[in-house]
Amino acid sequence: MRRLPLDHPGTPDHRSPGRFLWWLAKGQWVTLVGGMCFGIVWMSSQAVIPAVIGRAIDRGVADKDGTELAKWAGLLLAIGLLQAATGIMRHRFAVTNWLITAYRVVQLVTRQTVRLGGTLPRKVSTGEVVAIGTTDLSHLGQVMDVSARFSGAVVSFVLVSVILLSTSMTLGLVVLLGVPAMMLLLAPILGPLQRRSAHQRHLMGQLSNTASDIVGGLRVLRGIGGEQVFHDRYRRESQTTRTAGVQVARLQSVLDALQVFLPGFFVVVVVWLGARSAVQGSITPGELVAFYGYSAFLLIPLRTATEYANKVIRGRVAAARVCRVLALEPEVREPERPTAFPPPGSELRDDRTGLVVAPGLLTAIVSDQPDESAALADRLGMAAGEPDDDVRLADVPLTALSPADVRRRILVSDTGAMFFSGRLGDRLDVNGRGDVAAALETASAGDILDALPDGLDTLVAERGRSFSGGQRQRLVLARALAAAPEILVLVEPTSAVDAHTESRIAARLRRHRAGLTTVVTTTSPLLLDAADVVAFLRDGTVVATGSHAELLETNADYRAVVTRESADLVEADR
Repeated sequence: MRRLPLDHPGTPDHRSPGRFLWWLAKGQWVTLVGGMCFGIVWMSSQAVIPAVIGRAIDRGVADKDGTELAKWAGLLLAIGLLQAATGIMRHRFAVTNWLITAYRVVQLVTRQTVRLGGTLPRKVSTGEVVAIGTTDLSHLGQVMDVSARFSGAVVSFVLVSVILLSTSMTLGLVVLLGVPAMMLLLAPILGPLQRRSAHQRHLMGQLSNTASDIVGGLRVLRGIGGEQVFHDRYRRESQTTRTAGVQVARLQSVLDALQVFLPGFFVVVVVWLGARSAVQGSITPGELVAFYGYSAFLLIPLRTATEYANKVIRGRVAAARVCRVLALEPEVREPERPTAFPPPGSELRDDRTGLVVAPGLLTAIVSDQPDESAALADRLGMAAGEPDDDVRLADVPLTALSPADVRRRILVSDTGAMFFSGRLGDRLDVNGRGDVAAALETASAGDILDALPDGLDTLVAERGRSFSGGQRQRLVLARALAAAPEILVLVEPTSAVDAHTESRIAARLRRHRAGLTTVVTTTSPLLLDAADVVAFLRDGTVVATGSHAELLETNADYRAVVTRESADLVEADR
């Protein structure tokens, strides 16, 4: 399958679901045309069988001519074999079209996810992405699946109409005019069905998101006794989704009933008209049998046409959700003319806060608002939010550099970092060149490895759920250290570990990162004591810098944040 970058001129038009479906169809036109051809032959073979049976009755049975009967019986056998062969091939092409559509959408959404990076979770919920990968893929694939049968239904309908017109003008006109009339009777249902399906799809995405949140935070919920609260919340949302599903089912049941009733009623009318013509002598007994066969056959193309309309509606709803994801733009974009990356050992600074990160040193950022220091850490590596020109590396704004180069040279590792499922060694050594053993030693994670039966070959569960919070945090730190970036920014790297483990990490981190630039956001005295420089951030501005000991002596606000002194003691020091 051909793979295109998302900015290639042949990539999908995100402006409307119809254009997106058309783009999908163009991308697999070979298999679509193949399926349509086999679908046309398959259904046309069924369409002519009543005519052959009618001729066999009139010329073979009625005339008592064994030769004619054998000839038409042989022709009927040949048509049956052709129908069987083309039916098999049509089904194979239908499955192929379904799979191609599904996996092309998977490719598009996956590449868009990689392209968006940290922008995706801020723009789209987890449940929305999960719903695209489950329900929407099926609906989009079904549109391409039913297309082959629908084309066959159209051609076979025209073929039967021509045969009926050549036999009886009245019956031919009834078929030609009656089928479009029945389709018009279905039109008032299709619009409301599409709206209700879209609403139900939105609620399903929200419900999936709630379920993901509950599963991801189940350990925390049990710790604080919040299971019942989230259970009640999930039950309310599921009932709302169920109600929306019932509303969709009501219209769907009417549509399904009409799919049976209207073609059935139409068949009764055609058979009744054919029987009257036979009684009047306008048609032969064989032609009457053929008319009945045509009437029974017409159920297939008519139901296929209504099925096609139903699946196109669901496909448009699914395409609209996919288009919304594909239309998102990353917050960090490639500059038109990227500047050459500054040489190693350059100074990193943020003009907005006044932070200066000296090369080759361990710099700690302290703030009484953890979110404030975490946001600064993200800005230092263009990891979140709209980038600006305030962050500079050797007087070069990060926005003027290629984001790929920034990611390669500056790594931001925060407390929300997770593990993908897979082999632990591969999850820790992402680049395939890191010193995993040294990184695990610095992160004081050797005990975790020793407890695993297969060591680095152990398979990590999704999001690292098989590890405790402290274990997962140490493994995330080891992964960041193994990457060995020129500038490493760590957000609260020891917030979930005990004091003894934190002391070991603090003593080893400075040695492990010797000669490289490291930034840590923390309020832990153990880590601060190991830092070369401490920057105290208050109200979005660096108000003091120095060593941990110096700031403890000279800055009462800093001391209050680090030692958790009461406000009265701080006021007394002043």
